[in-house]
Amino acid sequence: MTHEGTTALITGANKGIGFEIARSLGLAGVTVLAGARDRSRGEEAAARLGAAFVQIDVTSEESVAAAAEWIEKEHGRLDILVNNAGIAQGGPTPSRTPLETTRRVYDTNVFGVIAVTNAMMPLLRRSPAGRIVNVSSEVGSMEMASDPESPIYALNGVSYQSSKTALNMITLCYAKEFAGTSIKINACSPGYCATDLNGHTGHRSAEQGAAIAVRLALVDESGPTGAFLDDGGALPW
Repeated sequence: MTHEGTTALITGANKGIGFEIARSLGLAGVTVLAGARDRSRGEEAAARLGAAFVQIDVTSEESVAAAAEWIEKEHGRLDILVNNAGIAQGGPTPSRTPLETTRRVYDTNVFGVIAVTNAMMPLLRRSPAGRIVNVSSEVGSMEMASDPESPIYALNGVSYQSSKTALNMITLCYAKEFAGTSIKINACSPGYCATDLNGHTGHRSAEQGAAIAVRLALVDESGPTGAFLDDGGALPW
């Protein structure tokens, strides 16, 4: 199935999972807009992808607004938004994590997603089938984090983990707002992938991690909305 005529913006597309999401969507015939904060790295990645580069710092409202303005001018609408940009920082324990660290994480992982989503929503409304995919993580699952039998239980990072829990609720809130419309909004967990985010310690490849985001970006009208999914299906909130 081809998706020619469909335009997608992927934030943090210059490397890792974001790059692989952009690559896979491009192979599906989607016109890819590779978003990145750093111009030189973003332009290099976009050239490798055969995509257009969009400079976007999700922590800057001015940068986000400029990106939306450029997309409107060049494409008139947006069909797919993948909120992939994210950072992972923290401290040895919740009580020893500097507040500024958590603020930095939330600026990108939480407030950045809201800023980009709100700025792109007018363009997504013009799409016959708008899709938003928020790249979350299973470590944000409160059910899994509170279950002593879960492998997530041992993790206790107040900054990153709670940012992904917040992102899951953000996903649900937007999905409820747009229920009954042509816009579908979902969160996904790529799993523990070997990327710069974790010093390449993950056991999955970035390409494997990207697969669920790509699938949700391309779902038809029968696909889910307001869901939290990984390769195996629904994850507990």
